[in-house]
Amino acid sequence: MARTLNKVMLIGRLGADPDVRYTQSGLPVVRFNLATNERVPAGEGNWEERTEWHRVVVFGKTAENCANYLSKGRLVYVEGRLRTNQWEDAQGTRRYTTEIVASDVGFLDSGRDAPVQPETSQASLRRGPTERSRPEEPFPDSLPEMPEPQDNNGIPF
Repeated sequence: MARTLNKVMLIGRLGADPDVRYTQSGLPVVRFNLATNERVPAGEGNWEERTEWHRVVVFGKTAENCANYLSKGRLVYVEGRLRTNQWEDAQGTRRYTTEIVASDVGFLDSGRDAPVQPETSQASLRRGPTERSRPEEPFPDSLPEMPEPQDNNGIPF
């Protein structure tokens, strides 16, 4: 029997405050959109930033921590698996959405380091991280720049 792997690891920023809901049994469910960026060739030696948006859903205790400590602009590490949902809209058209079901969410910046949004209260920025929210070793505030490709048809290796 062949083995399969369904694993996603992302580092990005929240596009909005998390949406917190509860199942009928009281299980917390948090959803948020995560933005990741990459530099891509734009022609004639120029580069541009491209943003990719990811839908993330979190359940249980991890969802509670996300609801309590995350806000728009926070830098997070998300690890989980892909799940695709399908449904029919009011016109009978089949629709699909793919989301990441997170098993681990790491808070990579403190609330004080995150970009402050006008609607964000100072009290929410002062909240501290949870026990699982930080990696064991400090994570850098910014990742190192990738070297630009050496004119190998835009291939960086």
